Amino acid sequence: MSISYKDSGVDIDAGAKLVEEIKPFVQATFNEHVLGSIGGFAGGFALPQGYRSPVLFGATDGVGTKLKLAIDAKKFDSVGIDLVAMCVNDLICSFAEPLFFLDYYATGKLDVEEAKEVIKGIALGCEEAECALIGGETAEMPGMYKEGDFDLAGFAVGIAEKEELEHRPPLQEGDILIALPSSGIHSNGYSLVRKLFFEKLGMSLEDEFEGRPLKEVLLEPTRIYVKTFKKLKPRIKALAHITGGGIVENLPRILPDSLDAIVEKSKIKTLPIFDFIAKYVDEEEMYKTFNMGVGMILAVDPRDAEAVLAQSDGYIVGSLTKGSGGVRLR
Repeated sequence: MSISYKDSGVDIDAGAKLVEEIKPFVQATFNEHVLGSIGGFAGGFALPQGYRSPVLFGATDGVGTKLKLAIDAKKFDSVGIDLVAMCVNDLICSFAEPLFFLDYYATGKLDVEEAKEVIKGIALGCEEAECALIGGETAEMPGMYKEGDFDLAGFAVGIAEKEELEHRPPLQEGDILIALPSSGIHSNGYSLVRKLFFEKLGMSLEDEFEGRPLKEVLLEPTRIYVKTFKKLKPRIKALAHITGGGIVENLPRILPDSLDAIVEKSKIKTLPIFDFIAKYVDEEEMYKTFNMGVGMILAVDPRDAEAVLAQSDGYIVGSLTKGSGGVRLR
């Protein structure tokens, strides 16, 4: 009796084919700092010149159960963008500019075309984030995942100047909070979304919502804020990525113990998808689960607010006042 690796469910040839298929769009993310080419044992990246005392930051994340929706919808072109966004948007909150990205794609049986679409989305996200996709891992693990399922993880590294980090102006009473709109639900709260839309309401991914198929609305990729950050960086005192936990849990992460954030709910430009969900979910739960249409919140000096608004699609949503490091929604 003879048995092969392929008989056990692992197709090495499919993995090799995928590497060849993704080369063009991975290479499109390369810049002069990338060392070597696709296919090495590790990705190399030369640090940019001009930093006196560079500090590296790392961030890792996934897409959560939004991935399950993408699998059910057979729509694989956007979750890669989500993967990049969740990592690089966290990096910029530490004032680190993204340098490079790596991905991990795990599945029970590799579908080359599906994986190609996912990784193509990752490459598009990297281009938008102005970072290089220098490596990744595709793992085929029969028995670990149900047929058709796969999982994603992303890893991003960014750079900052140590002196700039140490001399950032402190947050003060009266500083203005500026909201940058989200593109949609982004990548948090999807367990609740799936339960509401498909279990409780019995809706279909093909149903229409606000003139679009529901699957397109729910799978709208997470917005990447890197270019906006780079443009506004000198005028930003702090910024918070509004992910799981919403405004009430993420905004306190940038606050000192002596200040509270006052957020005016009436000023938030809530998206229609959140207005719909709010018919079935308590308001407090909404603000603890979703971004409510706000993907990022910037804290700026009042003297810089006008310039920040002029150079972005942001809008004023609140301010800082004396307190104890919390958020007051009113």
